[in-house]
Amino acid sequence: MALEIIRQPRVSAVMGLPVSTLYLHVKKRLMTSPLPLWGRAVGWPLHECEAINAARIAGKSEDEIRHLVARLEAERKAATSRVAA
Repeated sequence: MALEIIRQPRVSAVMGLPVSTLYLHVKKRLMTSPLPLWGRAVGWPLHECEAINAARIAGKSEDEIRHLVARLEAERKAATSRVAA
């Protein structure tokens, strides 16, 4: 699977959230944290945004979305560890 990283303007469009709400969702653990890219640039894996949107569309509760976010970030960390090894 190709990993597509998208920057904040596209994340806001994909998620349907203004920038301030996007970062509020990150703070509340309703959205995965951004990945540092270079300098001050950050981005998000597109598949994470899509998974969170699918959960929202399915009517998942905030607690269920927090669990999903935790799982997505754990998968991200595991993938990073495999690449570094």
